[in-house]
Amino acid sequence: MRTSPLPPAFSTLAWSNLAAQSAEQLSLAAAPLVAVLALGAGPGDIGTLTAFQTLPFLLLSLPLGVLADRLPRRRVMLWSEALRCLALLGLLLVLHSSALSIGWMAVLGFAGAIGTVGFSVAAPGLVSLLAPRASLAQANARLELARSAAFAAGPAVAGALVSWAGATAAFSVAVLLSAAAIVMLLRLPELAVVRASTSRRHPLREIAEGASFVWRDVLLRPVAITGVIFNLSWFALQSSYVPYAIRVLGMGTGAVGFTLALYGAGMIAGALATARVMAGLPLGRAIQIGPVAGVLAGASLAATLIIPHAALAGLCFFLLGAGPMVWTITTTTLRQSMTPDAMLGRVSAVFLTANAGARPLGATLGGLVGSQWGTSACLLVVLAGFVLQAVVIMSSRVARLRELPAR
Repeated sequence: MRTSPLPPAFSTLAWSNLAAQSAEQLSLAAAPLVAVLALGAGPGDIGTLTAFQTLPFLLLSLPLGVLADRLPRRRVMLWSEALRCLALLGLLLVLHSSALSIGWMAVLGFAGAIGTVGFSVAAPGLVSLLAPRASLAQANARLELARSAAFAAGPAVAGALVSWAGATAAFSVAVLLSAAAIVMLLRLPELAVVRASTSRRHPLREIAEGASFVWRDVLLRPVAITGVIFNLSWFALQSSYVPYAIRVLGMGTGAVGFTLALYGAGMIAGALATARVMAGLPLGRAIQIGPVAGVLAGASLAATLIIPHAALAGLCFFLLGAGPMVWTITTTTLRQSMTPDAMLGRVSAVFLTANAGARPLGATLGGLVGSQWGTSACLLVVLAGFVLQAVVIMSSRVARLRELPAR
């Protein structure tokens, strides 16, 4: 696959994305540490905090997708990052006051997550405007590499800062990173998308248009279905892994942490490898790598029922980081290539909502199966889910793509 050089404006966007992703991951990792150390929070409090930090993905992705299609994407990303920066500043203020509580942390975490959602639904559209079509995969790989690095380093950096310098230092760094992302976004040109119609329709009609576009398209529909099944299986696995690793595999907390860290390492490896993968394989084969890696990961963890070795668990998480990263980059490139620019915000929001909605359902499914029939049964259900999502994509037209289709 031939690529064109990425313009300087895209490099500015990439650095802004790195700063924004780092601010997000640092704050997400620091928040529960602060809640436990400063407020004595228990599992219920952390669950509440996590729920508020994830709800905007489910509730607001579609409305913000409409906004991203109505306004210049850079402006939407600026407003979103400004909201995240203000939420982080608010956390700094409550840290220095007697008002610090789980309630305030949850509310401010909710506000910061709104910024994350707005940034996420607008970014693919801005990438498609800044990067040449032939270089979309390269551009997406750079953005995902930044997200992977932030995801992998965020918890470690947050833990070190909270331990050595206190919670104030962790959130101060996050504020500075978010502010840097805003400064770099201000340097970008404000590129407006020409809409097919200048009339403002009801937002629900625009949301329905985006959802209908995805569902009717023979390529995007199986991609969306595969993503939903994968997230159901992935979060069912997450809900059962830690108790299984400790109680059944006999792993210590350090070993469990190491296997979880391999997920981030896999994400980085996948992001670095995707350009070569797409250059050496037909597009359909490259897209299949993610679902196939999911099957291998599920099989690796299920194999611990027979061979209870931590190395198999570590392989599982590495594969779940590397393969789906290739999937994310390749399918995002496919989506950008096929979707009209005026609809990219809504289409991106449909995918984000579907995946976000599947995650709590998957966690609930894993919890129910694990509590009723044990973690061994849960691992087999997870494996069945990973097999199903691979079957969906491999039996679709996506698997036969040789290159990006004409829009």
